[in-house]
Amino acid sequence: MTPPAPRAGTRGSERGLPGQTVVVTGAGRGIGLAITEAFLAAGCHVVAGSRERTEALDAYLRQGADLIVVETDLATPDGPAALVAEAAALHGGVDVLVNNVGAVRPRVDGFLSVTDEDWDWTLSVNLMAAVRATRAALPHLIASGSGRIVTVSSVNARLPDPLVIDYGAAKAALTNFCKALSKEVGPRGVRVNTIGPGPVETALWQGADGVAATVGQSRGVDPGDVARAVAAQSATGRFTSPSEVAELVLFLAGPGGANITGADFVIDGGLVDSL
Repeated sequence: MTPPAPRAGTRGSERGLPGQTVVVTGAGRGIGLAITEAFLAAGCHVVAGSRERTEALDAYLRQGADLIVVETDLATPDGPAALVAEAAALHGGVDVLVNNVGAVRPRVDGFLSVTDEDWDWTLSVNLMAAVRATRAALPHLIASGSGRIVTVSSVNARLPDPLVIDYGAAKAALTNFCKALSKEVGPRGVRVNTIGPGPVETALWQGADGVAATVGQSRGVDPGDVARAVAAQSATGRFTSPSEVAELVLFLAGPGGANITGADFVIDGGLVDSL
């Protein structure tokens, strides 16, 4: 796999980002990979956290991209701090933290099937990984004088769905956490925003073990029909692409979003009413 060469200094020169250090969690594939690619194209030093190396990340390393890959389990208590420490040691600080890591397991057998262990797993991946990464990065972000945190939450933070009852609860807590934090650290020069994607064209939704396949198997229908039915619920009639989410992250991290903090941006094709 040969990725497109990052256009260092092209988009970045327009957005005031070249040379800044960006930490991205869950960077190996899907939305996280698209975010990593966007910041590389903007001329940033990117430190990518991933539980394991992926071919896409290795391809960027082979072509000499300004990328460091840190293999760490971000769902563990020490994983996020290890990632941030590596970035700070290599580049002398952190300018941008992107909390992207997340995962969902559809609860096709209903609420009573969701055990304490299931809840612990969901909260660890979708809430505590971001809390811990933020705790580790915040001193560096404050020291930078203009730190930014962009967190990828979910449309399910405001769209409760019994199929993802624990995931939605975790994402609602994540969005609330970021809003509260924005009020504390805004006066100290750190902007905090969240993004709530609806269904995105990634393996999480469309992979062999993704949401569509899991739901399709439980209901005896084709996964493609599941995905098409979900897409039809949005005004645009399609899923969001990972690159569209990445462009929004890049905007919020750049000077164009310099007076935006404590905001939650839904990117879902009109799936929910945000008023």
